[in-house]
Amino acid sequence: MYRIVLAALLLLALPVTAADWPQWQGPDRNAISKETGLLQTWPKGGPKLLWSINTLGDGYGTPTVSAGSIYTMGNRDGKEWIFALNETDGKERWAIEVGAVRAKGGGYAGPRCSPTVDGNLLYALGMNGDLLCVDVSRGATAGGVLWRKDLSKDFGGKVGGWAYSESPLIDGDQVIVTPGGENTLVSLNKKTGELIWKGKVPSKDGAHYASAVLADIHGVKQVVQFLSGGVVGIDAKDGTFLWRYNKPANGTANCSSPIVHNNHVFAASSYGTGGGLAKITREGQTWKAEEVYFTRQMKNHHGGMVLHDGCLYGSDEGSLTCLDFMTGKERWAVRKGKGSILVADNRIYYRDESGPMMLIELSPEKCTEVGRLEQPKRSGKNTWPHPIIANGRLYLRDQDALYCYDVKGQ
Repeated sequence: MYRIVLAALLLLALPVTAADWPQWQGPDRNAISKETGLLQTWPKGGPKLLWSINTLGDGYGTPTVSAGSIYTMGNRDGKEWIFALNETDGKERWAIEVGAVRAKGGGYAGPRCSPTVDGNLLYALGMNGDLLCVDVSRGATAGGVLWRKDLSKDFGGKVGGWAYSESPLIDGDQVIVTPGGENTLVSLNKKTGELIWKGKVPSKDGAHYASAVLADIHGVKQVVQFLSGGVVGIDAKDGTFLWRYNKPANGTANCSSPIVHNNHVFAASSYGTGGGLAKITREGQTWKAEEVYFTRQMKNHHGGMVLHDGCLYGSDEGSLTCLDFMTGKERWAVRKGKGSILVADNRIYYRDESGPMMLIELSPEKCTEVGRLEQPKRSGKNTWPHPIIANGRLYLRDQDALYCYDVKGQ
């Protein structure tokens, strides 16, 4: 008992740092790290491996890091779990059972969610639609789970065959998730789980596999989400449906989070589809999404995209590609394998789904690789979890394994 109390006190004493990665796609939910002083080139074989573990079970979720802990999810012993690990060495602090494994995930076992951390509160969504709020200072002890909801049972949720994959979105006092169906999006009080609003999209789109983002569009804070039938904008204050843009959607899987900039939204999907930019306009209470362009050169599956200095970077199937954001003009495209992306300290971190992790100069002029590492002991499955950077460390997950690399050269 003494050890549990001491661990909780130590956890409370650890401050949240500006270099943490507390949610899906990082501090600002845009796959851009604010860290500086990172290695600009890697030695042969890649940066130094600090530690690795292989205890997480099946899973495709990207980890998050906050206040000295790493959070992720996995299937172990027929159950879904939320794990808290030490940032220093990867040792397990606690594990909380989400529920029995029920969703098959289209043959790809394991949770996809990146737990969202907001102070001492953590929000995680299992494949079956189980949404949990956890007090991380209590963890697996009594009272650690503050509340839970079932998106299917409580809100009549409807999701595609690969099951719930979303990472919850925090906006002030509310946590926002996507059940899909009649109650397409819902907002809950983040401390109690009580319903705040239901965002009813007229066509009752099912949830797909993207995570929503917040954006200010013409002075209105909106939740922008990529659903089964297209991208939608919802008023973050009361859940009012505002607009939609359908062309980037395909009939199979819409996975990557939309990008919103200067009253424009870009979204893309794979399966031969591509991406499009729409200008969002407003006349009184009437909102419209007017297409600016559509391109087949950003067939982004689930590796995500990054907007930096007017250029859009991401995987167009097997090619790492740079486009001009406002025109769609291709700046460059290089075969690097289909992968996931983040940007940090003037570098692109690109992870090929077959395993290699690459460091590439961030430039709209050309693609120059300046480092590469080959992850040891590959699982043999696709490495779909995105790379993350927190406090000078690069984290790579591959099913039950998690690898931590020093990318600051300390």
